[in-house]
Order: sequence, then C-alpha cells, then structure tokens
Amino acid sequence: MTKYLISFPSSAMGHIPREDFPAVSEASHEVVREAKRAGVWVFGGGINEDVPSIMLSSDSTVSSETHPQTIEFNGGFTVLEVATKEKARRWAAKIAVACRCGQELREFQ
Repeated sequence: MTKYLISFPSSAMGHIPREDFPAVSEASHEVVREAKRAGVWVFGGGINEDVPSIMLSSDSTVSSETHPQTIEFNGGFTVLEVATKEKARRWAAKIAVACRCGQELREFQ
C-alpha cells in the first residue's frame, strides 16, 4: 500500500460563488466519509490561512520566513493509502468533483 497526497491551492476554488460553499463542503465531506468507509483515509484538512507559517532552521532559530516556493501554500489536502496509483487517481477525481477544482496527486516515498 502506498500513501498519496491529494491537494489544491485555495485559489483553485475562486470561481465558486459563496452561496455554493455549503454544497461544496457537504460534497467533500461525503467523499471523506466514503474514503473512511473504504479504509483508505489517512488524514486531511485545510490550511488555516489566518495563521502565518513560521520557519525553524536547522539551528532551531525561528523566523517568519518560508521557503520561496511555499509562500502561497494554502488550500486543502488529503492523504490516502491505496494499493495502486490508478486507485489514487480515482479518489483524486472524486475529490475534484466534490471541490469543483483540480487536484494535484503526489506519491509519498
């Protein structure tokens, strides 16, 4: 079994009217419930964009900096554990439909 990260930036949902958010939320929660019933759910959630990230260096120094490529790291993510990449793709597609936006799929080592 392999773990997969399925994620999207919050900007990917910018096309969704505010009044549709409750329906999107319910659809995405239904996919989570389905993944739990299937026994493939590991964990997931959304990044709290109201709380700034911090950087801890190798010498334990703390700063408000971040890696340049993650300055805009936000949105939601799901980690699933499935037998094949094809199964991971199917779950990512279900999440894409529920969230009404594309999902990035990455495999953990």
